[in-house]
Amino acid sequence: MTRPAASGSRLDVLASLSAVAVERPADQILKQLKQLIATGAVRPGDRMPAERELAQQFGVGRSHVREALRRLEFYGILKTRPQSGTVVARLGVGALTHLIGNVLALDRDDIVALLETRVILEVETARLAAERAVAADLDAIAKAQRAFTARATAGDPALQEDLSLHLAIAHAAHNAVLASLVGLIAPDVMRQHGEHQTCTRARLDSVVDEHQAICDAIAARDVGAAGAAMQRHALMARAQYDRRRRADAAAATERPRTRGSKKASAAARVASRS
Repeated sequence: MTRPAASGSRLDVLASLSAVAVERPADQILKQLKQLIATGAVRPGDRMPAERELAQQFGVGRSHVREALRRLEFYGILKTRPQSGTVVARLGVGALTHLIGNVLALDRDDIVALLETRVILEVETARLAAERAVAADLDAIAKAQRAFTARATAGDPALQEDLSLHLAIAHAAHNAVLASLVGLIAPDVMRQHGEHQTCTRARLDSVVDEHQAICDAIAARDVGAAGAAMQRHALMARAQYDRRRRADAAAATERPRTRGSKKASAAARVASRS
């Protein structure tokens, strides 16, 4: 005797589910601060408690509090004043809550958007660095490149060294706003490259050469070459991510098909014995 067919297969059920979004502690802190402002518990112009006190109250490490405050300060929601500490900007409550909402809506896992923004920002930082870098900046860039090369040639993704080089170039542009923008997105770009494992051994060898071309152009004060070298580097990184994404998508499509074929074969064998 055969069993009645189920109304839906397990694969159908799984296909209808979506990934659960796990909020970062910093995002949870931002939501609470937004609520405090909306209810009037924290008002424009109020001084914020110390980082240590906030960390204790939220029950998280100070690094999470620091990240949340840094993001709010970057967007002008908080202001740091000498001898006054960190205060809430003197904006309307509606404006403040909407600004925090925009910060929360910023998807820092959207690697495509991050890479597109990176091209726009870092090409200009490389150009400005070639024009404005002083001797200390050139030393810092060369040191960062040596550190990256040492680890990359050994097969290590060297994400921290990669980040240090890009930040050194941004600093050499001598534009605090531009450097802050690069500093805001570069860590997320590196994190995404690490999570998607785009730094293959072959890619690392190419990155060493791409970095060196950027460094050489900046040291030579060649503004056009510096911008072009950074653009090539950023576009190659994007191409590598696109290749990995296509490969991952193809693998994900193949796995359910393979499992489904095995289940279909098993079901056929059971039916033949019934």
